[in-house]
Amino acid sequence: MIQSHIAPLGMAVAPHHLASESALAVLRDGGNAIEAMVAAAATIAVVYPHMNGLGGDGFWLIVPPKGDPIAIDASGAAGSLASLAFYEPAQAIPHRGPRAALTVAGTVSGWAEALNVSAGMGGAALPLSRLLADAIRYAADGIPVTGSQADATRSKYHELADQPGFAATFLPDGEVPEAGSRFTQPALANTLSILTEQGLESFYRGTLANHMAGEMSRLGMPITLEDLNNHRAKRRAPLRLRHQSGDIFNMTPPTQGLVSLAILGITDRLNMPAANEAQTVHRIVEATKLAFGLRDRYITDPLHMQEEMQALLDGDVLDGLADSIDDRCAAPWGEGKGPGDTVWMGVMDSSGLAVSFIQSIYHEFGSGVVLPGTGITWQNRGAAFSLDPQHLLALAPGKQPFHTLNPAAARLNDGRTLVYGSMGGDGQPQTQAAIFTRHVLQGMPLQQAVSAPRWLLGRTWGQASDSLKLEGRFCQATFDTLRALGHEVEKLPDFSEAVGHAGAIVRHTNGMLEGACDPRSDGSAAGF
Repeated sequence: MIQSHIAPLGMAVAPHHLASESALAVLRDGGNAIEAMVAAAATIAVVYPHMNGLGGDGFWLIVPPKGDPIAIDASGAAGSLASLAFYEPAQAIPHRGPRAALTVAGTVSGWAEALNVSAGMGGAALPLSRLLADAIRYAADGIPVTGSQADATRSKYHELADQPGFAATFLPDGEVPEAGSRFTQPALANTLSILTEQGLESFYRGTLANHMAGEMSRLGMPITLEDLNNHRAKRRAPLRLRHQSGDIFNMTPPTQGLVSLAILGITDRLNMPAANEAQTVHRIVEATKLAFGLRDRYITDPLHMQEEMQALLDGDVLDGLADSIDDRCAAPWGEGKGPGDTVWMGVMDSSGLAVSFIQSIYHEFGSGVVLPGTGITWQNRGAAFSLDPQHLLALAPGKQPFHTLNPAAARLNDGRTLVYGSMGGDGQPQTQAAIFTRHVLQGMPLQQAVSAPRWLLGRTWGQASDSLKLEGRFCQATFDTLRALGHEVEKLPDFSEAVGHAGAIVRHTNGMLEGACDPRSDGSAAGF
């Protein structure tokens, strides 16, 4: 079992240990938590390419030692050619291929905007060449293929092998790479080098953008050079929940940050500190159903929304939702948004600056399209759009798609600061609720709270079932109790990637930093 890590000066948690070490090395060189996260983000894009990459989106939640947290929305909108007519006569947007690669990739713009925030804080800036150095080296010289990447490539081979650029990038010698084999990405190394030489802006406005736009046009993707030129990350004021334990923060729409906060707001009224294992799962699951109802009713591109999301976290709204939960019976529900592959990472530095960060290409390997000459796998986040013009999530050029991504943070009443999060589509808010409830409310040690068996209400990859899925390490009495309450329960393996890769860092009142990473991942909690 992975042990939690405690350190006084800096801490990083990532689902791949090389990303944690990249962040830690930047902290040792005098960089702050934001710069360290940029380094980790670049490295994780190289070493966990099935989960995230430069062709995806990102979200930042930056918590300074004092003052209001800052959120960064680095998600891209649908291309200007991505109209309903573009997809006729299809009934749904495909999940793979050039027509699935319909939104601008925002994650690199998020790195740039985060570094602008860092500069505004007055820290001594490390050069971009230093921040991306590890990523460039790993892409050029190679890294050992993880079991996670090998399994994802093998299970999705039939969907991906014929997509443009995929085989040349991810199927060396035409075969699924074995775990532990050397995996190089020379084109991606060159792209990262261009970014260090010409700046991150060149991804959207420069020679790199021009090259990518040409390849997009050739492949039939509905994104143009003008779409790239017009994209910029946006700073936001994060959503805030006033909880009995302190203030909890999360992302604004188009993400489901509201869901994560609403679950904790509803269960805050249900005496969770005294709940046993089955009650904890039941109450969070029932709160999840209600929070998903809010999500499906309201959340879309903020420019298309009428409702103020912060108002849905008011006490009266949460009181009413909590009152509707029955401790004796599971409520019916429809279906979730499905799974999604993502990475969550956290960094804290000695000043108390904390970062909660998510980066994603949506499905495993995104659209499967690798832009020629770049090594960049483009996301398929636009598959979240509907082709029904009356739907809340109806596709329109320039519209942001719905995002499951939502990094979390909290300032607790006892003086501690917490950053935490997970990958996993519908599972992200459920895992966040599990970790926060177990650690903050029920006193479970941080690493145990991350490692303990988890659950997922909703679908996993390749399954149509929206049942309640529990890892096999739950005791039989919990399975029996939940079935008796009316939940449709299925059993997962003891440690299942279906429930996501989670992590957390706590800054204690004495200045010590404690980190925990997920044994379901290839990650680490690294500190010094």
